[in-house]
Amino acid sequence: QVQLVESGGGLVQAGGSLRLSCAASGSIFSINGMAWYRQAPGKQRELVAFITSSGGRADYGHSVKGRFTISRDNAKNTLYLQMNSLKPADTAVYYCNAFIQTSSWVQGRDYWGQGTQVTVSS
Repeated sequence: QVQLVESGGGLVQAGGSLRLSCAASGSIFSINGMAWYRQAPGKQRELVAFITSSGGRADYGHSVKGRFTISRDNAKNTLYLQMNSLKPADTAVYYCNAFIQTSSWVQGRDYWGQGTQVTVSS
């Protein structure tokens, strides 16, 4: 079994910062790409940021570029999202996503966390 557990969400004023974490645990052979998604009420889930397995490359959604930074600690199987200059439009449930292989002979697949609420007040 593999679990992704997010933490760090909460209520913050516009212009403030939050740091989200996502810890992967369980039967993990390897973790490839990891990402953060978010979903606001009445809207589709959207990609916020993606990072490669080595952490050497990251891509960002247009609306967060320059304000958010994705990173990972492979020794801890943990993904992070540093969010600065937060806006009310960033209010959403944020989900962690990871492509995980549980053994060398099993094909990897996507896993999702349960989500953490981020609310930005104006």
